[in-house]
Amino acid sequence: MYATINEANAAVIAEIRRARPRLVDVRPAGACIPVLAEGAVLMHAGPPIEWDAMTGPMKGAVLGACLFEGWSKTTEEAEVFAATNVRFVPCHDNSAVGPMGGITSANMPVLVVKNAEQGNVAYCNLNEGIGKVMRFGAFEGEVQTRLAWMRDVLAPVLSAALKTKSDGIDLTALMAQAITMGDEFHQRNIAASALLMKALAADVAAGDASREDKEAVLRFLERTDQFFLNVAMAHCKCVMDAGHAVGEGSIVTAMTRNGRDFGIRVAGLGDRWFTAPVNTPVGLFFTGYSQADANPDIGDSAITETFGIGGAAMIAAPGVTRFVGSGGFSDALEISEQMREIYVETNTTLQIPTWDFQGACLGLDVRRVVETGITPVINTGIAHRLPGVGQVGAGTVRPPLACFEQALEALAATRAAAA
Repeated sequence: MYATINEANAAVIAEIRRARPRLVDVRPAGACIPVLAEGAVLMHAGPPIEWDAMTGPMKGAVLGACLFEGWSKTTEEAEVFAATNVRFVPCHDNSAVGPMGGITSANMPVLVVKNAEQGNVAYCNLNEGIGKVMRFGAFEGEVQTRLAWMRDVLAPVLSAALKTKSDGIDLTALMAQAITMGDEFHQRNIAASALLMKALAADVAAGDASREDKEAVLRFLERTDQFFLNVAMAHCKCVMDAGHAVGEGSIVTAMTRNGRDFGIRVAGLGDRWFTAPVNTPVGLFFTGYSQADANPDIGDSAITETFGIGGAAMIAAPGVTRFVGSGGFSDALEISEQMREIYVETNTTLQIPTWDFQGACLGLDVRRVVETGITPVINTGIAHRLPGVGQVGAGTVRPPLACFEQALEALAATRAAAA
């Protein structure tokens, strides 16, 4: 055991800095995540939850997965099957993350991100693009058509393109460039998505797929500004798992939500979840919707803020503050300056020009959160509270302080017992 928590935290941060995630493949989830090969199993976002406790958008995504996998033929059959036959497991317990509902099944493709230094691997499903999408709880019609196309066309074409690169795509280098172009990697990924497409386009065009399929893939990447979000999530999961492996310290290595509970994990506390009821995001809504339609906070995408980007790096993308209803440049600066009080270091790889080239925040410390009472800012999409509707807006939300208080008490007890 390290003599002090500060020494342990330094070791965690050293491993985070050393990590070098690379996007190496796109594969069926069941081919690389063993639990999904065990029958009717679905991964979900957030800490553990069962069907009866799920909110509308997660339930909608579950119905979509049951239909997609052929476990059910109708919505009514899917509801019965989900309630009686499906085993639900957190993405985070299986080296994975998933946006919003996070529902991932065996035949859905996932991004494969491998850490070239420490060797661990992380997974995330693919971004579905815009419109009615499963991650926000829609599940019929065009949702099923798109999921099948992603399985049968998008994933094989991307996999073939990535396999032409001996060591995949260096995500650290790509993100270092994208953050200087105005991305913060949660609500704004336009630059990173464009850079990824630039890295893949020639290999997609040169591949063996039909001309029609290759054109469809490139058109999809062209119009999907948030495609890189899922890549960034897998990158952050890969990095934070490398830090978590140290097994000591007060650095938060996962933040996530399932629509009912907000949960965190801490480097020095193993795989324990520390949970409290989630808050509901506040922001701007699409025409015809209001705050009353908003579902409580949901999704694994807060792994970006765990790493120190997303809401913590709002100053990198001040234009996003208007989209999520948080004001303008001065508000973005104020948020990022406040976040510096609860993260212990800066990430010199991710330098932010609009912050006088300071690095993004790094090392969220439960001690600082409890001491200051400041919780991380998370910028997020807002799902409708009912299944089948989809996204209705975007906003910001903060975790409940109780998660961090519980974790700090447990950390103190653990160190006292080991003394």
